Amino acid sequence: MDVTVLLEPKIDLDRLAEVLDGLGHEGRVHATRTWSRAQKKGLYEAAKGFRPIDLDFVVPAGAGPLVEVIHQGHNTVPLFHLFQKRFVKLPNDDAIVWGYNHQSMNAFTGPGYFAVTKGAGDHEGELVIDYARTPKERPPGWPEIAPNDGLIPGIVYGGMTDYLRAISTHVSIGAAYKGNDARDQWFALVRKDPG
Repeated sequence: MDVTVLLEPKIDLDRLAEVLDGLGHEGRVHATRTWSRAQKKGLYEAAKGFRPIDLDFVVPAGAGPLVEVIHQGHNTVPLFHLFQKRFVKLPNDDAIVWGYNHQSMNAFTGPGYFAVTKGAGDHEGELVIDYARTPKERPPGWPEIAPNDGLIPGIVYGGMTDYLRAISTHVSIGAAYKGNDARDQWFALVRKDPG
């Protein structure tokens, strides 16, 4: 569905959230893949403080430990726009959600494991995706756990942090940072509920 009428000339986040919530999963995925770089950037800026997001957004409360929750992603990098962020809760660990990036270049970049925590300070009400942290265990079928260092993984994921803001019940918008510097890269995620 083309939702650009809700993005230009001024973003109508309330109406956009309502429309996205009314679509099925495939409709939400299609809509987010039509958003341009400028629209993703504008959505990220507009979504600050719009709708608080917590760990249950990436892995719903009803999902048990080691149950994979997939978010379809579309980013603004020059190549390889499509990816997935796959998330999981580990047993006896309610304060952190873990995940990795599933995409066509994993053989070269590594899985890009990360920790997800609640934001604080300037990022209150957001989620922080921290690539400096890796889990101690993984669900069956996930790639071997590897740190985000070395030549290519270090370039791609080393020192990286993503900040995630909610747009609707299933759709979020994020921005990538290296250290404290914005990378001028944005991405949209669409959660598919497990089951």
